[in-house]
Amino acid sequence: MKVLIIGNGGREHALAWKIAQSPKLTRLYAAPGNAGIEEAAEAVDIPSKDQERLFRFCKRESIDLVVVGPEAPLVEGIVDRFQKEGIKIFGPSQAAAQLEGSKVFAKELMRKLSIPTAEFEAFSEPDKAMDYVAHKGTPIVVKVDGLAGGKGVVVAQTRPKAMEAIHRAMVKKIFGKAGEKIVIEECLEGDEASVIGITDGDSVQLFPSSQDHKRIFEGDNGPNTGGMGAYSPTPVVSET
Repeated sequence: MKVLIIGNGGREHALAWKIAQSPKLTRLYAAPGNAGIEEAAEAVDIPSKDQERLFRFCKRESIDLVVVGPEAPLVEGIVDRFQKEGIKIFGPSQAAAQLEGSKVFAKELMRKLSIPTAEFEAFSEPDKAMDYVAHKGTPIVVKVDGLAGGKGVVVAQTRPKAMEAIHRAMVKKIFGKAGEKIVIEECLEGDEASVIGITDGDSVQLFPSSQDHKRIFEGDNGPNTGGMGAYSPTPVVSET
């Protein structure tokens, strides 16, 4: 099989490392890749958001499977486009990717379906968001609606920090369109863990639990990043 991995981060490096171990693999590409990924895959100088060039590359090289790492191409509908053109691609549809691409959409869906989630409200006007914080108090969590490279969440321990987060997202617009709407939710204390599964619409295959560490400094301090590191499985989640 000829496989193309889309992306250039640590996530894609891990995917390349593992896919390279498959006896079915004949050639592995990564677009655009990075220095670490090049140890396992051939780098292709195409940005992960350039669907048209990626599509042409897949057709030209007769790629058997595309694996998408970053969220942005998924939210922009790369899976729908490639499937329509007959290219096998691993990832959620554009509609399903909205669970990651819009926190407002995801939270409102959880509320609608009675899926347990932190108490929240969504806002599109900064003044109303600030009034809500003044009423609820702190600590409180401010999240921009769209994709922000893992940097769109602020756990505000004080009211001024929460107000600053709202101002930066909705007035200064440092996250662009991603911050046009925000979610403000209660601050939950405790360990965070993830259990991820894949589904074909009929069945679900769960992966082992994992724990990802986002804060930039030692001791779980500092602002969030896209991820400083992760490990799996985590003792925080038991099998029963």
